[in-house]
Amino acid sequence: MTATASPPSDTMTLTEHLAELRTRIIRSALAVVIGAVLIIAFYEPVLTFLAQPYNDLCDSKPTSFCPPADQRLNAFSPTEGFAARMRIGMYGGIIVALPVILWQVWRFVVPALEAKEKKYAIPFVVSSVVLFGAGATMAYITVGRALEFLISWSGESVNQVFGIEKYISLVGLMIFAFGVGFLLPVLLVFLQLVKVVSPRALLGGWRYAIVGVFVLAAVITPSGDPVTLMMLAVPMIALYFVAVLIGYLVGRRRASANA
Repeated sequence: MTATASPPSDTMTLTEHLAELRTRIIRSALAVVIGAVLIIAFYEPVLTFLAQPYNDLCDSKPTSFCPPADQRLNAFSPTEGFAARMRIGMYGGIIVALPVILWQVWRFVVPALEAKEKKYAIPFVVSSVVLFGAGATMAYITVGRALEFLISWSGESVNQVFGIEKYISLVGLMIFAFGVGFLLPVLLVFLQLVKVVSPRALLGGWRYAIVGVFVLAAVITPSGDPVTLMMLAVPMIALYFVAVLIGYLVGRRRASANA
């Protein structure tokens, strides 16, 4: 009598997949809450750090360009200060919990991968955190230039008085836009590892990729100014070709191993 082949041990039903997804989401949410509590506990130094690009811009310009030093960030309602504190906590909590979130994402995807592809878990998490940090740093450096461009286009007769919540939203969204944009090579390398796309196909479509990067940068850039657009798009294009090179090297290594 012929024995029937048993299903793989990591095969999961739809219900099990949903339960696994819920577990990963709950763990990620708990990590974000813990990170948010830590950030809120150090709210004052974090706020000073986030406001530094605007303060430096005002210090380098005439008094007519920016409001006085004691009026640079303002709260226009009783709840705006509290909302800004919560917003900083939320943004900071996500950034602090990023390694945990990425690890949960990888653990959810792992059952669908082959055994030889599961060994990339640590490189995936580490490279993602490093690239997100590089993007966040680039965004922090770019904030001052973006504000200078936006303020200069307001007109000389416009008094620049920034609300704290709006400013924090702009800086936070810029950090996440740059951080997510810099994760492009991780996604491309992953797609090449699972053989969804090939390095040859990515290299052959470089013209479309450049156009797509500029469109994506224009969509996710919160300020909408050309300075921020270029500061995000150019590194993303460079990272695109780096991802193609990594995929090519991994493909050659696999071919040599098979031979």
